Amino acid sequence: MARKCDICSKGIQTGHRVSHAKNRTKHTFRPNLQTTHIIVDGVKKKIKVCTKCLRQLKKGQLSK
Repeated sequence: MARKCDICSKGIQTGHRVSHAKNRTKHTFRPNLQTTHIIVDGVKKKIKVCTKCLRQLKKGQLSK
């Protein structure tokens, strides 16, 4: 199961958590993916989208 948005391809990023003492530990940043149903050409499909794309879909600002 890929942790990637089906619309904008937003995926996992890596970086560091930095403490006050500037100690760096590895950290992965995962997108907030939600499973939703969308109708494409009259067929209901199940897709994974990030919350930013989900908002745009609900507002009607994004077309796929």
